[in-house]
Formats: sequence, C-alpha cells, structure tokens
Amino acid sequence: MTAEYFKQAYYSLHPKLYRVAFAILKNTDDAEDILQDAYCKLWDDRHKLVDVQKPEAYCVTLVKNFCLDFLRSPSVARNDEMIDGYDLPDNGSNAENDLIGKETISIINSLIDRLPDKQKKILDLRAFADCSLEEIEKITGESSENVRVLLSRARNTLKMKLKQYRYD
Repeated sequence: MTAEYFKQAYYSLHPKLYRVAFAILKNTDDAEDILQDAYCKLWDDRHKLVDVQKPEAYCVTLVKNFCLDFLRSPSVARNDEMIDGYDLPDNGSNAENDLIGKETISIINSLIDRLPDKQKKILDLRAFADCSLEEIEKITGESSENVRVLLSRARNTLKMKLKQYRYD
C-alpha cells in the first residue's frame, strides 16, 4: 500500500474517528492522542489493510478499542467512570477490573444480540459504525421516523436490561 493511497483511504476518516474518540473520552487532548496512536497502528499494519473489506468500520472499532483500553489503564485517574453506560467499580486489582470489564462487555453484547433484528442492525449502524440517521435510512430502507423509533426502543431496552443486571 502506498503512502498516497493510505492518506486517501484512512486520513479522510479523521473527522469521524475524532468524533468517536471524543464521544468516549470527553477530552480533546486524549482524543487526539488516541487518533495518533490509531494512525501509527494502521500505518504499521498497512500490509494487512489490503484485506480489510470495510476500512471505516475497521477504523471505528480500532479507535473505540484504543479508547476503552485508555479508560481502563491504571494511569487514568477516574472515579466510577462509565463505559458504554455501565458502571465499572474502581476498586480491587487490575485483574479483577479487567474481569469485570470483560464481563460487562459480554453482558452488553448478549443483550444486543437479544434485540429484534431491525433494532440490532440500526443500533449497530449508529453506535458502532457511527452512521448518521440519513445513512441508516439509505442502508436499511426504513423511513426516518421508523429509524428513530427503532433506535430509541433499542436504547431503552438496553438501559432497562442493564438496570436489571445492576440490581440482581
């Protein structure tokens, strides 16, 4: 992969990737640092990127994972930070926190898998692929009102189910 192709294919995603990082970290400097790390990783693995079918989704996932790793790192001073809307306790060993984090992600993934197919698809497009509502309409063929309703129902269902896990 040439440097020019890399710039065209991956640097054009910068605004979207920045929004993803900033939405998770709520800090401009940290978001910029994460993007720098992500671009370094992409450049180092550029020979593997030829096989990537959906570069945008790949990059969004990479940035989200970098952000979550950053939030879980012991160097980040935090009190009861929220990751994907679920409280992770800040006590115990790093191994315990890693286990709790993995369990939380597993719970969230299983809850998403239980959503109706349309809700799951729209939630995936909005939350993980960072698609706009208009893009989701085009991809799914649903009306704008229906997209909003399905997205709202999916989010409300997840919130309700997560509250049940917290109190069980």
